[in-house]
Amino acid sequence: MNNIHNSNNQDNHLDLGLFHRIDINLYPLFVAIFEQKSISKTAISLSISQSAASHALQRLRLQLDDEIFVRHGNKMLPTPFAQRIYPAIKSALLSIQNINLQKYTFDPSLIQSLKIAIHDEIEPIIFPKIIRHFQEIAPDIQFASIKLDRKKIEHDLATQQLDFVIDIKHDLNKAIGFDFLVCDHYVVCTQQTDLSQESYLAASHIGVSSRRAGVLFEDIYLNKNNISRHVFLRCQNYSTALQILEQNPTAMLTIPNSILSHLSYSNALNVYQLPFDFPEINIGIFSFAHLSRNLRYDFLKKEIIALFA
Repeated sequence: MNNIHNSNNQDNHLDLGLFHRIDINLYPLFVAIFEQKSISKTAISLSISQSAASHALQRLRLQLDDEIFVRHGNKMLPTPFAQRIYPAIKSALLSIQNINLQKYTFDPSLIQSLKIAIHDEIEPIIFPKIIRHFQEIAPDIQFASIKLDRKKIEHDLATQQLDFVIDIKHDLNKAIGFDFLVCDHYVVCTQQTDLSQESYLAASHIGVSSRRAGVLFEDIYLNKNNISRHVFLRCQNYSTALQILEQNPTAMLTIPNSILSHLSYSNALNVYQLPFDFPEINIGIFSFAHLSRNLRYDFLKKEIIALFA
């Protein structure tokens, strides 16, 4: 018999030279046959064919220089040697499994950073709440709120230059997921003392966008409903637009209500509901679907979603 049968050596010395002759993949098969006493059941539990399981058993018999299991009726029963080595093999596999599972355990208090691209105007609605929440979980976490570039969303998420993007819902490729956070709606600011569909269409409007060109978000819907308006000024942020409204008594600004609530504006400005049926604005979190099994990433995403639920 091979010395493996009789060795009682308790020396902790690891002979690395032996391992090139050891196929560790065969040992889960050993444990499965020992516990299930069946080749067919073992094959099912390991997601291999019965033929592959039988061939693997033959290789293990040669490796251990022992029959290991003998057939008795419809059962595979362990030899005395197999009974003796089973506890050690099971313990060793559990140790390997626990090492592997360490990558599936996650301590939220050790989160080091959170990088989010977010529109300037949405930032005060979303970001302070996120910072407050995660500082309680991981006091040393470093935050980054990065200017949103819609053209780079897919690239920056896929390359993990960003953890998440928070923006108004719009279509991206299937690798980018979207989860709802906040619902908002547009209102109209103007010095005019009344608002109707006619006065809205007759007015000069201020549009806000960080993009150099392209149709404004609200105009996409208005145009679909054959509603057009005259935009005499396009600027980059709503604070600027509100100041310009104070200088233009007949001008109008269409603005998300939650953004307006975070801004200062003149008492001379009146706020009205849109005189048209207009869909609500869905603001949410964009994430990279292929990172869903990353424990840090999954934890951050679920926490942010729950925070605004």
